[in-house]
Amino acid sequence: MSLKRVPISVIVPVKNEAQNLTRCLPALAWADEVFVVDSQSTDQTAAIVAEHGRELVQFRFNGTYPKKKNWSLDTLPFRHEWILIVDADEVVVPELAEEVARRTQADEADGFYLNMKYYFLGRRIQHCGYAEAWNLRLFKHKLGRYERMPVSPGARTGDNEAHEHVELVGRVERLVHELDHFAYPTISEFVSKHDRYATWESEQFERFLHDPVPKTIGLSKQVKRHLKKIYLRLPCRPLVRFTYSYILRLGILDGRPGLIFCLLLAYYEFLCGAKVYERKLAQEGAATGEPANPCGPALASTAR
Repeated sequence: MSLKRVPISVIVPVKNEAQNLTRCLPALAWADEVFVVDSQSTDQTAAIVAEHGRELVQFRFNGTYPKKKNWSLDTLPFRHEWILIVDADEVVVPELAEEVARRTQADEADGFYLNMKYYFLGRRIQHCGYAEAWNLRLFKHKLGRYERMPVSPGARTGDNEAHEHVELVGRVERLVHELDHFAYPTISEFVSKHDRYATWESEQFERFLHDPVPKTIGLSKQVKRHLKKIYLRLPCRPLVRFTYSYILRLGILDGRPGLIFCLLLAYYEFLCGAKVYERKLAQEGAATGEPANPCGPALASTAR
């Protein structure tokens, strides 16, 4: 790339992402400052970060709040006004880097939404509702923070903001070029990540149902949150999710990977509902002082 170092500070949140970092960090060579914010990785993450001459910072989650991205935004000594958030499984292609440099220098907005190209089982998912996945990832540091959505101690939802949105008051635009996103290189990785995501969804279930939608997350995100309030009250959500993704959003056109992806999305909806139920039982058990047992007393007695 012919770009000189661009006055942008990049945050890359990681844990055991050595393999992804070998692809992610070279694609950030244009950025003047890159912080790799780690959660005590046990793989070769530190060595790879050092090899690329970037700064490694350790983050230790207290179990509730703040999570990694907000902690980074509040703590790191950024040299630049503009912040770009890039996950280790994402790649900033040269065209996107050039657009970031040009449009931040022009100061035409206070933040920019980026779209992502999702890759799954060796091909780009172009339908299934994943053709567009806009997130506010590039913004002026002083103006943006992720939603504050604490979790219960020991909830095991992960220490990084995965579904929280950036709240920003200011001018917002969209970038034309897209991030390459390799989120789920294997089905096992999909299942592992979505187990944590489902735990987080169960933690936030009542919030999504009853709390007002923040007006600082952008109009499209506000609309989705209002729709989520309706969606969470629907019966048979796994079937609804599969029908929506595979039929209405044309996941059928993504071939066998599309079918597998939509079935996994339906499984995720089942897991979310199951974990909401599990959480409710645990709360009822805590209120009565008795351990919750969804199998009932008869099966509980046979297990002794």
